[in-house]
Amino acid sequence: MYPGPLGESIIGRAVRNGLAEVTAIDLRRYASDRRGTVDEKPYGGGPGMLMKVEVLSAAIEDLRGEDTLVLLTSPRGRRFDQAAAAELSRRSHLLIVCGHYEGVDQRVIDQLVDREYSIGDMVLTSGNLAAMVMVDAMVRLLPGALGCEESSGDESFAEGLLEYPQYTRPPEFRGRTVPEVLLSGDHQRIAAWRREESERLTRERRPDLWERYLQTKKLGGKLK
Repeated sequence: MYPGPLGESIIGRAVRNGLAEVTAIDLRRYASDRRGTVDEKPYGGGPGMLMKVEVLSAAIEDLRGEDTLVLLTSPRGRRFDQAAAAELSRRSHLLIVCGHYEGVDQRVIDQLVDREYSIGDMVLTSGNLAAMVMVDAMVRLLPGALGCEESSGDESFAEGLLEYPQYTRPPEFRGRTVPEVLLSGDHQRIAAWRREESERLTRERRPDLWERYLQTKKLGGKLK
Protein backbone atom coordinates (compact mmCIF):
# COMPACT_ATOMS: atom_id res chain seq x y z
CA MET A 1 0.00 0.00 0.00
CA TYR A 2 2.96 2.31 0.47
CA PRO A 3 4.00 4.86 -0.56
CA GLY A 4 0.63 5.26 -2.31
CA PRO A 5 -0.59 8.84 -1.85
CA LEU A 6 2.44 9.58 0.34
CA GLY A 7 4.58 9.40 -2.80
CA GLU A 8 2.59 12.05 -4.66
CA SER A 9 1.99 15.81 -4.64
CA ILE A 10 3.06 17.87 -1.59
CA ILE A 11 3.95 14.89 0.61
CA GLY A 12 5.92 13.11 -2.10
CA ARG A 13 7.84 16.30 -2.87
CA ALA A 14 8.61 16.85 0.83
CA VAL A 15 10.01 13.33 1.07
CA ARG A 16 12.06 13.71 -2.13
CA ASN A 17 13.44 17.00 -0.82
CA GLY A 18 14.56 15.38 2.42
CA LEU A 19 12.09 17.20 4.69
CA ALA A 20 10.68 13.88 5.93
CA GLU A 21 11.35 10.18 5.65
CA VAL A 22 8.46 7.72 5.43
CA THR A 23 9.31 4.03 5.73
CA ALA A 24 6.89 1.10 5.73
CA ILE A 25 7.92 -1.95 7.76
CA ASP A 26 6.69 -5.47 6.97
CA LEU A 27 5.95 -7.14 10.32
CA ARG A 28 6.59 -10.57 8.82
CA ARG A 29 10.27 -9.72 9.08
CA TYR A 30 9.90 -10.23 12.83
CA ALA A 31 7.96 -13.48 12.75
CA SER A 32 9.71 -16.56 14.11
CA ASP A 33 8.20 -19.23 11.86
CA ARG A 34 8.77 -20.01 8.19
CA ARG A 35 5.32 -18.79 7.17
CA GLY A 36 5.83 -15.39 8.73
CA THR A 37 2.78 -15.64 10.98
CA VAL A 38 1.80 -12.33 12.59
CA ASP A 39 -1.68 -13.13 13.93
CA GLU A 40 -3.28 -15.53 16.40
CA LYS A 41 -6.75 -16.40 17.69
CA PRO A 42 -7.83 -14.36 20.76
CA TYR A 43 -8.21 -15.96 24.18
CA GLY A 44 -11.85 -16.27 25.17
CA GLY A 45 -13.01 -16.93 21.62
CA GLY A 46 -14.72 -14.60 19.22
CA PRO A 47 -14.32 -13.73 15.55
CA GLY A 48 -11.16 -12.53 13.91
CA MET A 49 -7.50 -12.63 14.83
CA LEU A 50 -5.13 -10.51 16.94
CA MET A 51 -1.66 -9.29 16.08
CA LYS A 52 0.82 -11.50 17.91
CA VAL A 53 2.36 -9.96 20.99
CA GLU A 54 5.89 -11.28 20.46
CA VAL A 55 6.07 -10.24 16.79
CA LEU A 56 4.81 -6.71 17.32
CA SER A 57 6.92 -6.24 20.47
CA ALA A 58 10.06 -7.34 18.64
CA ALA A 59 9.37 -4.91 15.82
CA ILE A 60 8.74 -1.91 18.08
CA GLU A 61 11.75 -2.61 20.27
CA ASP A 62 13.98 -2.95 17.23
CA LEU A 63 12.77 0.20 15.47
CA ARG A 64 12.36 2.72 18.25
CA GLY A 65 15.12 4.96 19.54
CA GLU A 66 15.51 7.34 22.46
CA ASP A 67 13.41 10.06 20.77
CA THR A 68 10.76 7.77 19.26
CA LEU A 69 7.09 8.28 20.03
CA VAL A 70 5.10 5.10 19.40
CA LEU A 71 1.56 5.63 18.11
CA LEU A 72 -1.21 3.11 17.48
CA THR A 73 -4.12 3.63 15.12
CA SER A 74 -7.18 2.48 17.04
CA PRO A 75 -10.93 3.23 17.22
CA ARG A 76 -10.38 3.56 20.99
CA GLY A 77 -7.78 6.27 20.61
CA ARG A 78 -8.02 10.00 21.18
CA ARG A 79 -9.26 12.01 18.22
CA PHE A 80 -6.55 12.93 15.73
CA ASP A 81 -7.10 16.56 14.78
CA GLN A 82 -5.18 19.57 13.51
CA ALA A 83 -3.79 20.34 16.96
CA ALA A 84 -2.45 16.78 17.24
CA ALA A 85 -0.98 16.99 13.74
CA ALA A 86 0.82 20.22 14.62
CA GLU A 87 2.22 18.85 17.88
CA LEU A 88 3.34 15.55 16.36
CA SER A 89 4.91 17.25 13.32
CA ARG A 90 7.52 18.70 15.69
CA ARG A 91 8.64 15.24 16.82
CA SER A 92 11.85 13.87 15.36
CA HIS A 93 10.74 10.23 15.03
CA LEU A 94 7.28 8.69 15.03
CA LEU A 95 6.62 4.98 14.86
CA ILE A 96 3.01 4.34 13.84
CA VAL A 97 1.64 0.88 14.54
CA CYS A 98 -1.19 0.20 12.11
CA GLY A 99 -3.93 -1.73 13.89
CA HIS A 100 -5.08 -4.77 11.93
CA TYR A 101 -7.41 -7.76 12.21
CA GLU A 102 -9.39 -7.51 15.47
CA GLY A 103 -6.72 -5.39 17.08
CA VAL A 104 -3.51 -5.68 19.06
CA ASP A 105 -2.67 -7.74 22.12
CA GLN A 106 -3.26 -5.39 25.07
CA ARG A 107 0.14 -6.17 26.57
CA VAL A 108 1.81 -4.45 23.61
CA ILE A 109 -0.32 -1.35 24.17
CA ASP A 110 0.33 -1.31 27.90
CA GLN A 111 4.09 -1.73 27.63
CA LEU A 112 5.19 -0.19 24.33
CA VAL A 113 2.60 2.22 22.90
CA ASP A 114 2.78 5.87 23.96
CA ARG A 115 -0.49 7.08 22.42
CA GLU A 116 -3.51 5.74 20.57
CA TYR A 117 -5.19 7.83 17.87
CA SER A 118 -8.43 7.54 15.91
CA ILE A 119 -9.24 9.54 12.77
CA GLY A 120 -12.99 9.20 13.30
CA ASP A 121 -15.86 7.13 14.61
CA MET A 122 -15.73 4.39 12.02
CA VAL A 123 -13.98 1.03 11.61
CA LEU A 124 -11.51 0.56 8.76
CA THR A 125 -10.17 -2.68 7.32
CA SER A 126 -6.78 -1.82 8.76
CA GLY A 127 -4.92 1.13 10.21
CA ASN A 128 -2.90 1.75 7.06
CA LEU A 129 -5.25 4.36 5.63
CA ALA A 130 -5.53 6.05 9.03
CA ALA A 131 -1.73 6.17 9.27
CA MET A 132 -1.51 7.70 5.80
CA VAL A 133 -4.02 10.38 6.78
CA MET A 134 -1.98 11.18 9.89
CA VAL A 135 1.32 11.31 7.98
CA ASP A 136 -0.20 13.56 5.31
CA ALA A 137 -1.55 15.97 7.93
CA MET A 138 1.79 16.11 9.76
CA VAL A 139 4.27 16.28 6.88
CA ARG A 140 2.49 19.15 5.13
CA LEU A 141 3.07 21.25 8.27
CA LEU A 142 6.85 20.87 8.11
CA PRO A 143 8.71 24.08 7.18
CA GLY A 144 9.21 24.14 3.41
CA ALA A 145 6.60 21.47 2.61
CA LEU A 146 4.02 23.92 1.24
CA GLY A 147 4.72 26.32 -1.59
CA CYS A 148 3.44 29.23 0.49
CA GLU A 149 4.47 29.21 4.13
CA GLU A 150 1.31 31.11 5.10
CA SER A 151 -0.97 28.43 3.65
CA SER A 152 -1.10 26.11 6.66
CA GLY A 153 -1.97 28.97 9.00
CA ASP A 154 -4.89 30.06 6.84
CA GLU A 155 -6.70 26.73 6.52
CA SER A 156 -9.64 25.09 8.25
CA PHE A 157 -8.97 24.30 11.93
CA ALA A 158 -5.79 26.42 12.08
CA GLU A 159 -7.49 28.72 14.59
CA GLY A 160 -10.30 26.37 15.53
CA LEU A 161 -12.56 27.62 12.72
CA LEU A 162 -13.61 26.30 9.34
CA GLU A 163 -12.06 28.09 6.39
CA TYR A 164 -13.94 30.93 4.70
CA PRO A 165 -15.30 30.55 1.10
CA GLN A 166 -12.79 31.01 -1.71
CA TYR A 167 -13.32 32.44 -5.21
CA THR A 168 -11.27 32.90 -8.37
CA ARG A 169 -11.83 34.15 -11.93
CA PRO A 170 -14.21 34.83 -13.63
CA PRO A 171 -16.03 37.32 -11.39
CA GLU A 172 -19.42 36.08 -12.68
CA PHE A 173 -20.37 32.49 -13.55
CA ARG A 174 -23.86 31.23 -14.37
CA GLY A 175 -25.45 34.20 -12.69
CA ARG A 176 -23.47 33.91 -9.47
CA THR A 177 -20.97 36.64 -8.65
CA VAL A 178 -17.92 36.92 -6.43
CA PRO A 179 -18.63 38.91 -3.23
CA GLU A 180 -17.89 42.57 -3.90
CA VAL A 181 -15.58 42.89 -0.92
CA LEU A 182 -13.09 40.46 -2.47
CA LEU A 183 -12.81 42.69 -5.54
CA SER A 184 -12.38 45.88 -3.52
CA GLY A 185 -8.65 45.67 -2.90
CA ASP A 186 -9.31 46.73 0.71
CA HIS A 187 -7.31 44.15 2.65
CA GLN A 188 -8.72 45.18 6.02
CA ARG A 189 -12.31 44.70 4.79
CA ILE A 190 -11.35 41.41 3.15
CA ALA A 191 -9.80 40.11 6.38
CA ALA A 192 -12.90 41.10 8.34
CA TRP A 193 -15.20 39.41 5.80
CA ARG A 194 -13.15 36.21 5.88
CA ARG A 195 -13.25 36.13 9.68
CA GLU A 196 -17.03 36.66 9.68
CA GLU A 197 -17.54 33.89 7.11
CA SER A 198 -15.30 31.49 9.00
CA GLU A 199 -17.26 32.12 12.19
CA ARG A 200 -20.61 31.80 10.39
CA LEU A 201 -19.71 28.49 8.73
CA THR A 202 -18.28 27.04 11.93
CA ARG A 203 -21.33 28.11 13.94
CA GLU A 204 -23.73 26.59 11.38
CA ARG A 205 -21.90 23.40 10.42
CA ARG A 206 -19.74 22.48 13.42
CA PRO A 207 -21.38 23.62 16.66
CA ASP A 208 -18.88 21.50 18.59
CA LEU A 209 -15.97 23.48 17.13
CA TRP A 210 -17.86 26.74 17.65
CA GLU A 211 -18.36 26.09 21.36
CA ARG A 212 -14.71 25.18 21.74
CA TYR A 213 -13.70 28.32 19.86
CA LEU A 214 -15.83 30.49 22.13
CA GLN A 215 -14.30 28.90 25.22
CA THR A 216 -10.83 29.50 23.81
CA LYS A 217 -11.60 33.17 23.17
CA LYS A 218 -12.80 33.54 26.77
CA LEU A 219 -9.53 32.12 27.99
CA GLY A 220 -7.63 34.49 25.73
CA GLY A 221 -5.42 31.76 24.33
CA LYS A 222 -5.00 29.51 21.35
CA LEU A 223 -6.69 26.19 20.83
CA LYS A 224 -5.05 23.38 22.75
